[in-house]
Amino acid sequence: MAKVLEICADSLASVRSAIQGGADRIELCSALAIGGLTPYEALLRQIREESDIPVRCLMRPRAGDFLYTPGELELLRRQILQLKDAGADGFVIGCLTAEGDLDEQAMKPLIDACGEKGITLHRCIDVSRDPVKTYLDAGKLGIDTVLTSGGASACLSGMEVIGQMLQLRDSEKGPEVLIGAGVKAAVITRFREAFPTARAFHMSGKTEIESGMVFRREGVPMGLPGLDEWHIQQTSPEAVRAARSALDA
Repeated sequence: MAKVLEICADSLASVRSAIQGGADRIELCSALAIGGLTPYEALLRQIREESDIPVRCLMRPRAGDFLYTPGELELLRRQILQLKDAGADGFVIGCLTAEGDLDEQAMKPLIDACGEKGITLHRCIDVSRDPVKTYLDAGKLGIDTVLTSGGASACLSGMEVIGQMLQLRDSEKGPEVLIGAGVKAAVITRFREAFPTARAFHMSGKTEIESGMVFRREGVPMGLPGLDEWHIQQTSPEAVRAARSALDA
């Protein structure tokens, strides 16, 4: 299987930087600062006007948990159809039950809407009751990739669980294990030393770009209190390039 370096991006500028750095695939979202939400259809169309890089769209209707209402699930289903028409190559989905298990009933209409497109289970797995069981359940649903930090805040802290998933991937022909949360070049090197079969990594490679605003009124937040609104987070092509080199070493 081929190595995969996936970059999570929420702007055209970040997608361009990811491509420049050597990314294999984009996970497209909006609002990356709050963990990512469903991306804009128009943004995907902009990307498609200048690149055919594979793009999987994150499907998340709001911040917070992954226990969705019928209305939220119907919104996601409709958005999948729209984004598929706009050129998405795949989708990144995930729903949990109140008990913390993968909600197969809630996910079925989303999977049906995806059709033949690739499907990644997103990091709902990392807040599920049993991440290893959730990984196996995802495989039973036909999901081809699972994005995970091993049930930890960062992938280095979840190495043991990720190692179990990598073993299951090979022994049970399970979904690809896409390692995420805190990934950078040095982390990729460490993982591949510990687990030579680790071959898929997910990162944003963010850097902060200084705002061009000269006049800055302080103390009037546009969103979450304390969020820095005078710096724009954007993917660094240098960070992606370093990760590419580490993965290919």
